[in-house]
Parts: sequence; structure tokens; C-alpha cells
Amino acid sequence: MIAATGFEKRNVGVLGLGKSGLATVRSLEAGGAKVFAWDDAPAKREDAAKEGFLLVDSSGWDWKSLAAMILSPGIPFTHPEPHPAVKQAQAAGVEVIGDIELFQRAVKASGKPARIVAITGTNGKSTTTALIGHMVRRCGGNAQVGGNIGKAVLELDEPEASTIYVVEVSSYQIDLAPSLAPNVAVLLNITPDHIDRHGTVDHYAEVKARIFAHQGESDTAVIGIDDGRTSEICTREVAKRVEKVVPVSVGKTISRGIYALGGQLYDSLGTQTVKAGDLAAIKTLAGAHNWQNAAAAYATGRALGYQRERILAAFESFPGLAHRMEIVGEADGVRYVNDSKATNADAASKALATYDNIYWIIGGKAKEGGIASLEQWFPRIRRAYLIGEAAHGFAETLRGKVEAIHCGTLDRAVDAASRDAAGDSADLKVVLLSPACASFDQFKSFEERGDVFRAAVQERLAARGGAAA
Repeated sequence: MIAATGFEKRNVGVLGLGKSGLATVRSLEAGGAKVFAWDDAPAKREDAAKEGFLLVDSSGWDWKSLAAMILSPGIPFTHPEPHPAVKQAQAAGVEVIGDIELFQRAVKASGKPARIVAITGTNGKSTTTALIGHMVRRCGGNAQVGGNIGKAVLELDEPEASTIYVVEVSSYQIDLAPSLAPNVAVLLNITPDHIDRHGTVDHYAEVKARIFAHQGESDTAVIGIDDGRTSEICTREVAKRVEKVVPVSVGKTISRGIYALGGQLYDSLGTQTVKAGDLAAIKTLAGAHNWQNAAAAYATGRALGYQRERILAAFESFPGLAHRMEIVGEADGVRYVNDSKATNADAASKALATYDNIYWIIGGKAKEGGIASLEQWFPRIRRAYLIGEAAHGFAETLRGKVEAIHCGTLDRAVDAASRDAAGDSADLKVVLLSPACASFDQFKSFEERGDVFRAAVQERLAARGGAAA
């Protein structure tokens, strides 16, 4: 655990007691602060009470006595309306910050030359964070991975000289980290998202761009340039410090930076462009969206001083993330892919764009818009297997375009899709769980849904002597 610094014998309020909020209370107390903790949800307060934390309703905090308020990133800071406690803090002149800010201050105060790699973007940041962490470890580094993925950032180990923190940061967390200054900052992409929390897409992009705001002359910015807003941000950063900005692209050649074409990775950072490696051959980095993630991770590895060959060797051993196009088994030319994290059509499009000969398991609790936007990928689908509440609506969308079978439950869908794929003569067939739906009609979470899929696949493969991942 990282002990928060700067608040010894001072009063601090912590609002929001989820995973990161509880870690924040522990960190502050370890640093000698007196913490007043609160969450508007009774269940979260019960969790905090079990740890013996001091619970005081935020509406009754003595603002004159507080040195700071630490706000959970899940609680509105600016839009659609600041939480009442935020308004009270600002009126009293009390700084409102988040756990990433506490982390940044603690690392700086330690005096250790630990390095911070921070990754953000609308899509792909979790995979990129995990890939960079894996790369650092495979290249001999002491990687501490967390933030918006895995461990709360303050639960990571205390900084040492060799530590490289690999931290996923959301726009909410950046908004609450006014002094964040990563040694390597990665911005993958920006598409309209979280507008309810940022007001406009322009403000959302401006918050994302703050990841570069406090970088020094020796720090590196890695920026995807395949959408208009990140391209503009890259242009601004290049004007400030051209040699320390690394553009990243997929699908087009760039004169300086890292790019991927047809799954081949190119390094154009030196005096000449060299082919760095073959991403298309790496099963766990399949698809153009993952090639962007890999290109950004490669650029990060180069900024950290790793050799090209070691970076690519690390990529080849990357296991992927659970529930994100996770290969859970393969036998007799049939690959089983768990993409349970695809809870809407846009997320499902990534897997559909990656594979052919797809036996698609789809359905659950439908999201607004359904799956009509996925029609361009329908020719890749051999058959669809419908489950959950969305089955009938999805059947209407697929009518006359993709043959669909009502299976009802996930285990029946796995059985039916497996039988059909086994009878296909194509070299590679893919049984794909990419539901384009929330899971809450039949499961507690997308993780549980993915776990059930994995277990069903592994049971089938074990019975047939196939290979489970």
C-alpha cells in the first residue's frame, strides 16, 4: 500500500467508499491523517464500518477543519450537477481531488526515481494497460499495474527506485488529478462518451488531454492520431516538444511515429522506418483495435528504453484480458472466444470485424439501438444463437440476413454453436460470445456470464480431448 503524504495530523473527508474509496481511507490513515468517510449508499457504509472507519455524513462535515476532500471518480464533480458536498467544499475553499492525485503526490514525495506510465482513451485502455504491464515484467522491470483496472492505485506497492507504475486513468480520475505528471502518457483515442459527466464531447476531450499538461521536457507523450480530436491534441503537443511526442496510427503510414498496416508493425522513430514485428500472428492481439493498443504499448516500451526484439517477444506471450476477446479454447479448427465485456453493439463490432466464419452467441438485456448498426458485419456470421431478453428483438433485426436460432440459455447456445462449427469445413471457425447486451437478465455481471461461457467450453473440450486456454 502507498501511504498518502501531506495530511499528517490533518482532517480529510473521503466521499465514496467503493474499491478505490476504501483504499484511499486506508492510505490516508497510514499517512497519519484523520479521515471522515461517507458514502450515500448504505451498503458501502456497511463495508467501511466493518473496517472500523469513522463514518460521518458529508452533509455535516466541518469544512473549516478539512484540509481536503477526496472524491470517488464515480461521483459527479462538474456535470450534470456537482454533488452537494463538492459545492460545499468549493465554497469553503477546500481542495477536491481524487486518489490518482494522492498517488502522484506520494510518488513525488518519496524521492525515489520510480516512473509512472498513465494510459487513457475511450476504448482499449484496459488492454493497453495490461499489455504494457506484461511487457515491463517480461523486459525485466518491476511493474505495478492498477488504477482504473485491477488494484486501486493506492493499493500498489510503495515506490522503489526500480518501480514502474502502469496506471489506467479514466477521464473522471484525470479531472481530479490536477498535478498528474506521468513519465509516459498514452492517449489512445477519443469518441463521444460520458457526455453526461462532462457536458460536451469537447470538454471530455479537453479533460483527456490534461494527461499531458504537467509532463516535463524528458517525458514522452504517445498519442493515437486516427480520430480528429486526438489528432488535434497531437498537433498541439508536437508544437511544444516534437521530439518527445510519438504519434500512433493503424491503417496509414506516418513519417514519424509507430504505425500498423495489415497487422505489420512499423517503427519510424529513427532515421529510417523498420518493420518491428508481425502483430497479425499474435492471437491475443487480433484485430485493428488491438493493433492500435499494441502500437501504443510498443511506443511506450521504446520510451522506457526496451529493445525492439524484447518488446515483441513480450507481446507474443501476452495472455489477453479476461472477457475481452479472450481465447478460452481451441480444437479441430474451432476457436472459442469470450467477449462477454461487449455489452453494446459498438463493443461487439470489434470482435465481428476481427473474425470470419463466426458462430455468434448474442443476447441478454438489450441496450438502446440494439444491433442494427452491426449489419455491415453480418456477412461474416454463419449463424446466430440467441439468448436472454433481447432474443426476439434481435431475431427481427437478423431476419433475412443471418440465420438465427433461439437457444434461451448460454449453455444451450454453446452446445448448438459448437456442433455447427464442428461441421464447417473452413480452416478456422469461431464460436464467439459477444452479446452486445448487458448481462443482468440472467447473470450478476458480464464477468459471471463470461465465466459460465468459459466453463461450458472447457467442459466440452475436456470431454473431447481438446485444448482449453
